[in-house]
Amino acid sequence: MRQPSLLARQRYGPARAWLALLGSFLMVLGLTSTAAYGRDDDRPATAADQVLTWTAGDPIDHYLSAPKTAVAGPATIVFENSAATGNTTGMPHTLTFSVSDVEFNNDVPLNILANPSDSEGGKHSVEVTLSPGRYFYHCTIPGHGSMQGILTVTEGGGGEDTTAPATSATVDGDRNADGAYIGQATVTVAATDADSGVDGVEYALGADGAWQPYTTPVVVNEVGTHTVRYRATDKSGNVAAEKSVDFAVAAPPTDDETAPETSATVSGEKDGAGAYLGMATVTVTASDTGSGVNTIEYAIGTAGAWQAYTAPVMVHEVGTHTVRYRATDRSGNVAAEKSVDFTVVEPPSQDKTPPVTSVAVTGDKNSDGAFLTSARATVTATDADSGVQKTEYSLDGGPYLAYTAPVIVDRVGYHAFAHRATDKAGNTSEAKQVSFTIAESGGVPAPNCPEFDERLTVIVGTVDTGVPNRLTGNRCTINELIEDEKDWSSHALFLKHVDTVLDKLLTAGAIDAREHKRIYKAAKQSGIGKPGQDEGYRKLFDGTAGSLAKWQQVGGGKFGLNAEDGSITSSTTVAGMGMLWFPGRQYGDFSLKLQWRDDAPGTGNANAGVFVRFPEVHDHPEESRPEWVAIKYGHEIQINDRPDGDMYKTGSVYGFDRVGLGGAGVTPKGTWNDYEIRVVDQHYSVYRNGVLLNEFDNNGGQAFEPPRGDDPGTDGRRFASGHIGLQVHGTTDVVSYRDIRIKEL
Repeated sequence: MRQPSLLARQRYGPARAWLALLGSFLMVLGLTSTAAYGRDDDRPATAADQVLTWTAGDPIDHYLSAPKTAVAGPATIVFENSAATGNTTGMPHTLTFSVSDVEFNNDVPLNILANPSDSEGGKHSVEVTLSPGRYFYHCTIPGHGSMQGILTVTEGGGGEDTTAPATSATVDGDRNADGAYIGQATVTVAATDADSGVDGVEYALGADGAWQPYTTPVVVNEVGTHTVRYRATDKSGNVAAEKSVDFAVAAPPTDDETAPETSATVSGEKDGAGAYLGMATVTVTASDTGSGVNTIEYAIGTAGAWQAYTAPVMVHEVGTHTVRYRATDRSGNVAAEKSVDFTVVEPPSQDKTPPVTSVAVTGDKNSDGAFLTSARATVTATDADSGVQKTEYSLDGGPYLAYTAPVIVDRVGYHAFAHRATDKAGNTSEAKQVSFTIAESGGVPAPNCPEFDERLTVIVGTVDTGVPNRLTGNRCTINELIEDEKDWSSHALFLKHVDTVLDKLLTAGAIDAREHKRIYKAAKQSGIGKPGQDEGYRKLFDGTAGSLAKWQQVGGGKFGLNAEDGSITSSTTVAGMGMLWFPGRQYGDFSLKLQWRDDAPGTGNANAGVFVRFPEVHDHPEESRPEWVAIKYGHEIQINDRPDGDMYKTGSVYGFDRVGLGGAGVTPKGTWNDYEIRVVDQHYSVYRNGVLLNEFDNNGGQAFEPPRGDDPGTDGRRFASGHIGLQVHGTTDVVSYRDIRIKEL
């Protein structure tokens, strides 16, 4: 026996070994059979006259060639996947006939595996007997599933079916003396195919109508002359030549002499002048109670040609248009021509740009730049696209109100005036803000309001009414007049007070009857004045020098009193970090309320905080710096709206529970913010402008972050009571406070 050369062994040995492994794998999958590798030696050597050949190569998504049709009876199937057919990679393929799909013939269990390196060189043949019908073939090699197709087998001999079906059509119905069909004609199409069989029949109305599947006889009842075209396709894909029948339909005898009734409507989006934006749609309707409507026609323009109306007419062209219309009934009566006139204009470009706003604040000023008696704020808003819909303003963080005329501000003190506008497309500009001061020596003194409360809505106790917290005629807000933080001896007395205030506001037009009812209902729900709720908030700082004298500054920094609005502001000249604390007493469970404002110079933001639950700051056994006693042994509730820098933002429990900027409820700088800190046992809650920002449980074992070597963590901060303090960081972290009050819980 001749031995292969070393080169031959190197070239073919691995391929044959790989093929053997693949063959074993395919045997396990049931992909091989005796027939798959060639003709059975016991079969006659002479192949059938019908030879069907499939070829494959490198592609794994299709056979290179495959027959589409065959004739029932004996056939020789050849499958070649070799170098001659373009296989350059040794890729194996199978030709497998499905025997499990009920939609196809299942009587030929063909399964040929071919590879250029197999014993047949990749070319295999097998003799089979085919039955009429369809066979589904595919490649079963994993990943080759797209190699598939259908072989259609027809009755009888003669080879591949190349003959198209035979077709015919008949027209039936009652006819008049002229040969026209009376009322309607019925077209019946027939098709036959002796080879592969008819696969489908189609018809079309008119010379250029679309082809439609033919399933039942076609009834034509429109009066006039008609052409019906038809054709058929067999299962081998042969298409019969198009044929047609021509005929006429005449109206049945009738005494109908009345033309149809017609009307038309024009629809679409209009502008203010009634012109249609971008497009107008004309819908024509016709009715006839006699012989019935036969046709509807329309024409565009005064001289346009008449066209068959089959669907609403859409007119896109910019300009003035006339659409004429008419209808004819089956007796030939033609309706009088009518028309509709309309105009189409270019649609406006989609407005995505908000209005541009600005404000001018005018008035007489002193040498410090403060307004002497009053300031006049005039807002302008422009929008070049859809136009301005509304302009609004907010004073000192209050609710936005409709701007209709310049706003006069005469209340002594610092003010923040915000403004914005919305256009007709719904775009709202970002709020802009200016700040200014009304001098104490001029203008109108600050109103003597019972409380400071500039929250956006009227809140009675903890019940939010949703009613805007408006400024009233005496320049106090509704919340300030309700006095829900006062010590009320009974609930009935509080309700009587609220009802009196609301009656006055209703008479003055500050609220309406619905709002009166909502606020009074909230007062009843609040429970203020009932047993257990008879103590209100007690002032720790009321804006007077005497009240400020009860506080003590430790460490660096300093706070100064602003008599005009009863606030205190940290110094811009006294450097260092320090704290203003209230040494008068310690508080256990409490609700601490105050207002703060970020007054940092330039574009910066202040970093400050409120200290709670810290021990006596002097002579502390472990910390000699008084301000650091609060830092290390109390909790700082952070105030910091700066977008960068310190990771602890407003509402954070500094060092332990972080609130990010997105959750801090940030307001424009210069706005007064309501701050409430509730401490019950070791649970802390922080509210800003009535919104809960943070909750923190002061459990033991929590470390300060970022780590600080001598910090005791929460284990050194779990006091049952403690003092209150206000932090100052330095001369650029300018912050103001006012209306500091506390309620023991």
